[in-house]
Amino acid sequence: YNPWTSLYWLVSGRTVGGLELYPQGLSRDTALQLFTHGSAWFSSEQGKKGQIKVGQLADLAALSADFFSVEDEAIKWIESVLTVVDGKVVYAAGEFDKLGPPQLPVLPEWSPVAKVPGHWKPAAPLAAQVHQCVGACTVHAHSHERARQSSVPVSDFQGFWGALGCSCFAF
Repeated sequence: YNPWTSLYWLVSGRTVGGLELYPQGLSRDTALQLFTHGSAWFSSEQGKKGQIKVGQLADLAALSADFFSVEDEAIKWIESVLTVVDGKVVYAAGEFDKLGPPQLPVLPEWSPVAKVPGHWKPAAPLAAQVHQCVGACTVHAHSHERARQSSVPVSDFQGFWGALGCSCFAF
């Protein structure tokens, strides 16, 4: 699961497919607070995690970009390059790669991430590639390219799902 997709939605007011859900997004401070502190409430771990505060868990992630200064569209491309949980490195990439544990195999084997790694990783130029998914969606049988460029016709469920960013989670 990629938290940056949710933070992008909260800040921009748009789905990853570009559909505007509400005209004005939240401030980045508010979005981050809702995602972290709100997630602690959702998992019944208030007071244990979700805030930078004495007595709470101090897990951390070094990111590929500064959430507070990148363009809205770039939020969905942020990735962790180093993740530390309970004082141990649990993920490392790029220049930190040697610090991380070996990668775990993708399970189940049929998972889309086994064939399409990453999530919203841009290629050069950034605007030329929306995601790494190729071909038609095998869940809803829509063409991702057609769906990305469509509006939301409720009578056409294949186009409808694609315009919302495809609920098959392939991208």
